[in-house]
Amino acid sequence: MKGRKVLATLMVIVLMVLTPALMFAGAEADADADNAAEAKPFKLAVIVPGVTAGSPIYEQLVEGAQKAIDETPGASMKVVELGFNQAEWAEKMTSVVATGEYDVVLSSNPSMPFVSMDIAGQFPDQKFIFVDGFIDGHPQMASFLYNQFEQSYMLGHLAGLITTSDMKGANADLKIGIIVAQEYPALNKLMVPGFKQGAQAVNENITLDYRVVGNWYDANKASELAKSMIDAGVDAIGVIAGGAAPGVFKESELSETYVLYWDDNAYAQAPGVIAGCGALLQAQLVYEVVTDAVNGEVEYGTGTILNTRDGYVKFITDDPNYIATVPADIRAKQQELVDAIVSGSLILDTPAL
Repeated sequence: MKGRKVLATLMVIVLMVLTPALMFAGAEADADADNAAEAKPFKLAVIVPGVTAGSPIYEQLVEGAQKAIDETPGASMKVVELGFNQAEWAEKMTSVVATGEYDVVLSSNPSMPFVSMDIAGQFPDQKFIFVDGFIDGHPQMASFLYNQFEQSYMLGHLAGLITTSDMKGANADLKIGIIVAQEYPALNKLMVPGFKQGAQAVNENITLDYRVVGNWYDANKASELAKSMIDAGVDAIGVIAGGAAPGVFKESELSETYVLYWDDNAYAQAPGVIAGCGALLQAQLVYEVVTDAVNGEVEYGTGTILNTRDGYVKFITDDPNYIATVPADIRAKQQELVDAIVSGSLILDTPAL
């Protein structure tokens, strides 16, 4: 009996000694788990609504994101191309989000915030960032839209200067054109009106011929539309058509007319044909936004519009092909307009989306 009492006493002593140690060890394990969660490497999904190759805006999207990820220890990113069939975009994007692997889903296209709306509802913890798109007030989303009214106005102004000039290929009909891949809100509300208003700031009698390809890749269809426009007297064509744009370049080259190009410096793609380029500095913006996302500094629920004077929208005036194609007197008039917009001395009345 006495031995049992001694044994019981020893067990109590052992428990008294071990319990705090076990509790400390448990707390330490919890802290380690918390620290591990905090140190979880940042993972980014880059969703390309189409294909990357041949699309300057998407090439810049991937370039800017990759640079930010490369500068972040342990971070990684996956690029997912949705292809040209828009009916499949939501399903493919859902499969990415459903993995739960990614801290942020990044995409670029005016339609993507709306494609993602139902997906966000299914996965309320997922964060989304959209560049070259706009949505405001959604708690899971942050968006950054370039002021493409200003961009388009500058391109339209040059088209107006060309069609009223005596440049080779220009005629007296005062007709310009614009060929687009597909319609979307920013195009209809900002880009086409901006292009037309910029041209009519040169001469109010200039008219606009507007055509839609129907997709982002059919260069043959774009070529047919351009030929029809040119035959009707158009001598300067704006093109927003992605992979279909070379069809317009071809017809303009054959007819010695001119092209105005959105979103990138593309003069070298068709020297002597592309007379003006309005670039978006997407790689720079994406790098900055992804860096902010890694550091937890993105303000979700907001939509930001970036103007020319913010430095992300630019009319390219220093390219040798621009200088060789456009006469000095026209370049001087175009430079006056660009400088006025950049300085803020000319504030354009940008329509609401």
